[in-house]
Amino acid sequence: MTIKLSDVNFSKTFEDYATPFDMVQVLDPEGKVVDQETIETLSDEELVKIMEDIVWGRTLDERTILLNRQGALGNYATAGGQEASQLASITAITRDDFFVPTYRDIGALIKHGLPMYKAFLWYKGHVGGNQYDQDFHAYIPQVMVGGTLPPAAGVAMGKKFNGSKSVVLTFCGDGATSQGDFYEGLNFAGAYKAPLITIIQNNGYGISVPTSKQTAAQTLAQKGVGVGVPAIRVDGMDPVAMYAAVKNARAYALEGNGPVLIEAMTYRFGPHTMSDDPKRYRTDEEVEVWRAKDPLKRLRNYLTEKGLWNEEKELEVYEACKQEVKEAMSQMAKEPAQKVSDFLKNMYEVPPQNIQEQIAYYERKEQQ
Repeated sequence: MTIKLSDVNFSKTFEDYATPFDMVQVLDPEGKVVDQETIETLSDEELVKIMEDIVWGRTLDERTILLNRQGALGNYATAGGQEASQLASITAITRDDFFVPTYRDIGALIKHGLPMYKAFLWYKGHVGGNQYDQDFHAYIPQVMVGGTLPPAAGVAMGKKFNGSKSVVLTFCGDGATSQGDFYEGLNFAGAYKAPLITIIQNNGYGISVPTSKQTAAQTLAQKGVGVGVPAIRVDGMDPVAMYAAVKNARAYALEGNGPVLIEAMTYRFGPHTMSDDPKRYRTDEEVEVWRAKDPLKRLRNYLTEKGLWNEEKELEVYEACKQEVKEAMSQMAKEPAQKVSDFLKNMYEVPPQNIQEQIAYYERKEQQ
């Protein structure tokens, strides 16, 4: 069908594609069910597991902040508030699925199978934090904004060509959707119908830049339209909605339908990193509005009312995580200190002459 240019209404055409996506929600901020059909598809065991992971994630965030302030770990990108979009999502996939995280998703990476002490080594800038076992299905955290999409799409394309019965899950922030890498990765995955699940953790800020100043799009989910990728918008503070959405997206991708884009509307309670001052670009009142949507309180209310959760269980998870952190710090301390000669050896598989000379020089100094 063709039409005359004089019949085109640019505003109407734009509105057809710019309509905000409705937001998927299962539990409201008070923990009341608003989608009975979806919650009935989940077992009590699944819901309790999600709650345990959320409590564990909040505890890990608090302990890591303390370790950073004590100087025991390097700079840290806080994750408090984003546990639903991170941990409920990672719980919805299997260890056979591949995970491509950002620098804020270390908790999810640990839950996917990375030993915690290796995560702490990564915070310290130790090369051991980048050395993964071959049977661990994940990449090291990507620090470059938008940098998760191309490698994630590549792994997903490989799975498609190899007939693998697993998927790839990757995270990115709202700021990543302003980068070319985001579109390129999503476009490749869509064109090849690769089994990729991309979650945009839209916490409202690209460091200090609000989403409204990053794009004229009313939602980030609609950016999937441009590359033909199905997209949904989910309440990222609702652990049950996030878990169910990723679980359904995984089933869809495994059927050979290709990628899914999920925009998770979430919020970080703390600073972007421990070197950031969020009071310079957001108000205390805004933070309190989002704290009222806390995923931890939301799921706690629901499970407590059902008789599946109590303070004793929550304390057990809290204390277990504290002990896990303590043991991880102890294990990290046993790692040998890094040497300049090792840094140089890690630069090239076959070092050029000038690097060989530097390696030899520092090895002599290190033996003195």
